[in-house]
Amino acid sequence: MSAQLEKPPRGSAMGPMIGELSPAHATPVVSRATGSAAASGTTHRTSLHRQRQWALWGSYAALAVFVVMFLMPPFYTLMTSLKSSAEISAQTGNPWIVKHPTLDNFWYLITYPNFQTYYLNSVMITIATVTISMVISVLAAFSLSRMGFWGSNILSTGVFLTYLIPPSLLFIPLFQIVGSIGLINSVWCLVLLYPTLAVPFCTWIMIGYFSSIPKELDEAALIDGASYMQILLKIFIPVAMPGIIAATIFAFTVAWGAFLYPLAYLYTSNQMVLTVGIISDLIRGDVFQWGKIMAACLLASLPPIIIYAFLMDYYVAGLTAGATKG
Repeated sequence: MSAQLEKPPRGSAMGPMIGELSPAHATPVVSRATGSAAASGTTHRTSLHRQRQWALWGSYAALAVFVVMFLMPPFYTLMTSLKSSAEISAQTGNPWIVKHPTLDNFWYLITYPNFQTYYLNSVMITIATVTISMVISVLAAFSLSRMGFWGSNILSTGVFLTYLIPPSLLFIPLFQIVGSIGLINSVWCLVLLYPTLAVPFCTWIMIGYFSSIPKELDEAALIDGASYMQILLKIFIPVAMPGIIAATIFAFTVAWGAFLYPLAYLYTSNQMVLTVGIISDLIRGDVFQWGKIMAACLLASLPPIIIYAFLMDYYVAGLTAGATKG
């Protein structure tokens, strides 16, 4: 007998052999696989798009909640400042809506001599504090970040840790120091004390910004014979202007909005600043002149609002400069 196996016919139940598959039979299999992959990719992209859309809407919802929460107090302050005393004390009506708006509260404060004194004192103290704080901070930050003397890293960390001490723990010993030099109830005591709050953080900001400037600049200047003061004035200050502006804004905020030190050290109207003068002059016993208080708060908040509105980009750039070093 022959050992050769018979080849089954093409029409048999076993079907065609693998090697004999025609393109007509193979094409549907490839098409189905390609179509399945395309459908899977489309589904995946649709799923990612939906996830991103939900995340975006969730972010908008959370942001809207925070915007409403943060804008409610200023809005209420504005509405109250436009009301008369009778409308504020009325038992009927919506406290968020002004029925008969008036500017009498603002006009009273603008023409009130004590309020003018408070404003001028705040401006004078702020300008002096910012000037003193920035001179000390720039010199300290440049020496700590670029001169590289022994212990500069430890000293720079200690400068920042000094800022972390709360003012509520310092105003009692500082009261004794200020009293010993005879500056109690004087605006000059605030000019002396406010830099102790502003200089540590301003120095820390400037250290981060000076450290982000390439060392090749000051090395080239030293080779050319420039002194450290010339390097600071002619190279570092122009290059580090965003960081200087950020530190200036912080020093301004400290000097303009401080409350505890003026409350502890000042007690006469001719020496008070806005933060203390408003509550001491417009609150008499249990009588609160809410319309004038709210108007005074709005007038006092105008300078910070204007400064932050125009210089916010510089402030953010100065605060984040140290994080992008290298």
